[in-house]
Amino acid sequence: MVLINYIVMCLIFGTTFLAIKVGIDAGAPPFFSGGIRFFLAGTILFSFMVWRGKTRVSLLFCKEMFLTGIGLTFGTFATLYWAEQYLSSGIAAVLSATAPLMVMLLQTTLSRQKLSAASWAGCLVGFAGVILLILPGVSFTFSTSWLIGCIAVLVGQVFYSGGAVYSRRVIQRFQDVSPIALNAAQMMYGGAMLLVLSFFTEQVHVQSMFTPQAVISLLYLIFVGSMMGHTIFYWLVAKTNPVFPSTWLYISPLIALTLGVILYNEPLSLLSLVGGITIISGIILINLNSLKQLLDKRPSMLGKISNHR
Repeated sequence: MVLINYIVMCLIFGTTFLAIKVGIDAGAPPFFSGGIRFFLAGTILFSFMVWRGKTRVSLLFCKEMFLTGIGLTFGTFATLYWAEQYLSSGIAAVLSATAPLMVMLLQTTLSRQKLSAASWAGCLVGFAGVILLILPGVSFTFSTSWLIGCIAVLVGQVFYSGGAVYSRRVIQRFQDVSPIALNAAQMMYGGAMLLVLSFFTEQVHVQSMFTPQAVISLLYLIFVGSMMGHTIFYWLVAKTNPVFPSTWLYISPLIALTLGVILYNEPLSLLSLVGGITIISGIILINLNSLKQLLDKRPSMLGKISNHR
């Protein structure tokens, strides 16, 4: 059961970027559709957790939920949704894979710890991959919007890294609260902020939200991408360890890149493909110690997988 859920989670996270692209191409306003997605997904999940007695409504009045929502949802997805107006879903997915690199740099800066040789190598490889990824769009068919879109996704990962580092403190403070409830609460706040941003920056035409592509995209992102995907992630954390489920970051971006080309005819240059693989290689180098620990625990992991089938 563990292995099956892991595969499903990787597929889900690998398809959300294409689902966002389909909705935006169908005319759905990026901030509004993102806001609806996260606010509804968060509300449904949070209400379920309250009904199950896993959390209390008072959690919503904690400033930590608001601050986490700024980083993990609002800042991360405002930039991603906006950028996918100009980027292919595959390129957006691979650029989003730089999140662990941003997290590591922020943690190192805050703790003033020295990076290992492997981490420094991972940083250099990861940044080289970013340059390779965006180089074709800059040198061959230059587009200002395309370049700004790439930068926007990277800025979003800075927001994510801040939210991720802060959320670890939040989880320690709220140890008696389910991580699913914490995630639902921050999604509600992040989604609400996206809706406020949409109110001031977008003209929402109701008919554009009710095209078949926009509706299917939104429903998929709410129920499968946000609710099912994150629930499986936290279930895997509980059944295994925090490192194993996080390895989706090495797999899902390549799934997104492949699906975008095959299902949506998105263009992909050889140089961008090399850049994407280089970024993933850099992320693996950064997390080399954690992956070694995971491999050392492989016998016990296999036992857990067989026990949950």
